Amino acid sequence: MAINRADWIFHGGRWVRWDEATIHVTSHALHYGSSAFEGIRAYKTARGPAVFRLDAHVRRLFDTCKLLSMDLGELTRERIEGLCVEAVSRNRFESCYIRPIVFRGEGGLGLYPLDFPVELSIFAVEWGRYLGAEGIEKGVDAMVSSWRRFNASTSMPLGKIGGQYTTSQLVSIEARAGGFAEGIMLDAEGNASEGAGENLFLVKDGVLMTPPIASSILGGITRDTVLTIARDLGIPLETCTISRDMLYLADELFMCGTAAEITPVRSVDRIPIGTGSRGALTRAIQDRFFGIVSGALDDRHGWLTPVPALEHAGAPTDS
Repeated sequence: MAINRADWIFHGGRWVRWDEATIHVTSHALHYGSSAFEGIRAYKTARGPAVFRLDAHVRRLFDTCKLLSMDLGELTRERIEGLCVEAVSRNRFESCYIRPIVFRGEGGLGLYPLDFPVELSIFAVEWGRYLGAEGIEKGVDAMVSSWRRFNASTSMPLGKIGGQYTTSQLVSIEARAGGFAEGIMLDAEGNASEGAGENLFLVKDGVLMTPPIASSILGGITRDTVLTIARDLGIPLETCTISRDMLYLADELFMCGTAAEITPVRSVDRIPIGTGSRGALTRAIQDRFFGIVSGALDDRHGWLTPVPALEHAGAPTDS
C-alpha cells in the first residue's frame, strides 16, 4: 500500500529529511530480519492530534527488544514516546501512522547478532484504512490460509519481530491472489490463530470470543482495547481455543489491529458469516472505539496522548 512521504524522520540520533534516512546495505536487519518495530496511530480530535495507546506500544517495543537481546542503552521508554509524539507534530499531521523501529545496523555478515550496533528510527506517515475504507462498514472477505502461524517452540509469537513477518507476507500474497482481502492463519494444532497482521474475534450466541495467547497470537494492543471495551459494555467474554469450523458458524467475526482498526469479516472461504454483513456487537464495539479515538467519547482509560504544537518545526535537531 502506497504511503505519502513525510518531511522529517528521526534517524541516527537526529531529525533528518526523508531522503537522508538511509541504512547501509550490510545492515544486519536487512539480511537476517533482526528488527523490532511497532505500528501506532495518531487520531484527529477537536483538541488536535492524539496518539492512541502510546505507552502500551512502546512497552511492547521494549519487550521485543528484550526477546532479541537488543540493548537500547540510554534510550528510555519516555524518550521514545516523546520522539513518537514529535514525529507527529514536526510533520504537522492531524492524523497518521507512526512506525518506530529498532534494528541491528552495519558491521559485516554472520548470524550472531550481538556484535552489531543497535539503531533506532521513527517515522510517521498519513495512512488510511488498511483493509479498505468500505471494509469498516461493509466487512471484508477472508480465507483460511494454507500457511500456519509459527509457535513458541520455533520462534517468539509475542515479539513484533521483523523477520517473523515473512510468514505474514506469504499469507497476504495467497489471499490477494485468491481474491480475498486477508488471510487467517491456523496454529500448529489447526485452530484459529490470527490474520496476517490482525487479531481475531468472533461472536456466537451473544458471547465475544478470541483465541488465547497459547494459540501463537501476537498480544495485540487493539485486541486488549477490544477486551476492555467489551467489559465496559457488559458483553460476555471468553478467551478460548477457536476451531476452524467455529469461524464458519460464527454470528459475527472481525479482525482488529492498529492498521486494520476494527474491521468486520463478512465471509470466510466464501462462506457468509452470520447475515454476511456487520453485526450488532461488532458495530457497538466500533462505535465505542472510534468515539474514544476521535475524542467524541470520554477517554476514561487514559489511552490518548495529546500532541502539542511544536515551535519552529522544520529544523533538524540532535537527540
